Amino acid sequence: MADIYFNGKFVGTTSKGEKFVEDVRKKRRAGLLPSKMNAVFYKEFDEIRINTDPGRLRRPLIIVEKGKLKLTEEHLNKIQTGELKWNDLISKGLLEFLDAEEEENAYIALTEKDLNEEHTHMEISSSIILGISASLIPFAEHNRGDRVNYGAKMTGQAIGMYASNYLMRTDTKANLMIYPQIPLVMTESSDIVGLTTHPAGQNLVIAVMPYGGYNMEDALVINRGSVDRGMLRSVYFRIYETDEKKYWGGQEDEIRIPDPTVRGYKAEEDYKRLGEDGIINLENVVTSGDVLIGKISPLRFLGTVEEFMTGIENRRESSVTVRHGEKGIVDKIVISESADGNRLIKISVRDERIIEIGDKVSSRHGQKGVVGLLVNQEDMPFTESGIYAFDTVKNDDGPVIGNDNWKNFRYERRVF
Repeated sequence: MADIYFNGKFVGTTSKGEKFVEDVRKKRRAGLLPSKMNAVFYKEFDEIRINTDPGRLRRPLIIVEKGKLKLTEEHLNKIQTGELKWNDLISKGLLEFLDAEEEENAYIALTEKDLNEEHTHMEISSSIILGISASLIPFAEHNRGDRVNYGAKMTGQAIGMYASNYLMRTDTKANLMIYPQIPLVMTESSDIVGLTTHPAGQNLVIAVMPYGGYNMEDALVINRGSVDRGMLRSVYFRIYETDEKKYWGGQEDEIRIPDPTVRGYKAEEDYKRLGEDGIINLENVVTSGDVLIGKISPLRFLGTVEEFMTGIENRRESSVTVRHGEKGIVDKIVISESADGNRLIKISVRDERIIEIGDKVSSRHGQKGVVGLLVNQEDMPFTESGIYAFDTVKNDDGPVIGNDNWKNFRYERRVF
């Protein structure tokens, strides 16, 4: 008897495990069961597992029956003419999404020429085996699997041009590289995902020199001259926001410069950069704790008797300040309304980030390391043509590194 588990809970048994799962899949393809349901039969455990819970990684595959694709040339023509949409292919039982567990019962062909009677599915494209991040790694098939995994993770963390309208956006936080470059070597996925129009990262010249030290724990020695010229430089945007909320009893917040009688009042100099409306002016340099928006809120737990005895006004200071440890320049101010009709203020603070000791950098192949030393340009290795290590390669007119002799690095050992 095969035990049946539904989303991890035992719900019953059956004497025909394979047939039960096969019937579930047929009904799913016919639209009688949800398309997001996946079922698998484990012979070795004599278990059937049916999953409908969210968060599972699922991918689309073409259904194969008796060695033939259910997705025919006729369907492809209808897709091109717009008669069929993606959801139609799912509802008609031509494609289906499998999760990691159901793939245990699947035999998937890479291409149509590989099909035989035993295959259950075929890849829509062999590139879909990889996720978006991994598909951006060039020559991934020549690399170790764990390094491809690391590289995919690093690609997801890359800083570049995430959107062309970043000046109009009010994202909570955002990083933007000042000089992003299109990679010298790309994959087909790079153009599909828009990496050519919104690039991430820069093309750098590096020197691999393990002999003599300076590579402890994958640390990197960076050319200070390249950093001064803008290599790996970025801008960090942080959005601060608040609104004038309304409370029971007719009380409400006020966005203005707080009075000295307000509980929690800061020093007068803390509010000197605020305008008459209680909002800081553009292009002001701010640091940790500086007031961006002056705000007063009601004290909801202070009664009239306590107010009379203490002599404190029934208001408290609730200004918006710069986060601890952050700094920057006031870049943008947006005044609008929230969904509740309250006055809403958003302030964008930008901060130029220059690479320094302790920052992490990585190649697209997961070769990551921490900056351990910044060295003057004259003390860095260079090629015969004068290109220094960790310098930026300009790729407007194609690669400029093709004619250099990479084998003959000149390096003079010095005490830094």
